[in-house]
Amino acid sequence: MTYQPRDPDFEKRVRANFLEQRVMNLIGAELMTVEPGVVEIGIRMRDDLTQQDGFMHAGIVTTVLDSACGYAAYTLMPAGSSVLSVEFKVNLLSPATGDWIVARGEVKRAGKLLTVCTADAIAGGKICATMLATMICPESRADKNLHPKT
Repeated sequence: MTYQPRDPDFEKRVRANFLEQRVMNLIGAELMTVEPGVVEIGIRMRDDLTQQDGFMHAGIVTTVLDSACGYAAYTLMPAGSSVLSVEFKVNLLSPATGDWIVARGEVKRAGKLLTVCTADAIAGGKICATMLATMICPESRADKNLHPKT
């Protein structure tokens, strides 16, 4: 599906916002692709991010999937907005192994308030996890208390 972003500077805004997300920095995630309605985030396998059997921890994979969906939605949101997760479901399909895990988030339906996205995480050449997520654009709400400025 082809989407038209509401902000012509969406890529610059997404990349700048990604740099502010401390958890992505903490785990060493990298923003790889930013297109209207599509974002890819990659993370190198690291021993300190694995679980007891040596696989990338499911919480780390879920974190990257969530951000891929959130930023895919954010590419289609207006300038000055922000994005938050409303809900998501993750299916863990196989152990996350290999040198890189890449999460590709894609918008399935973009609305003014809610955007539905999916994301797949690829590890070792196969899908290790998939997500269905709903994101919200809180700045489009009349109730600005949903996202207080600090």
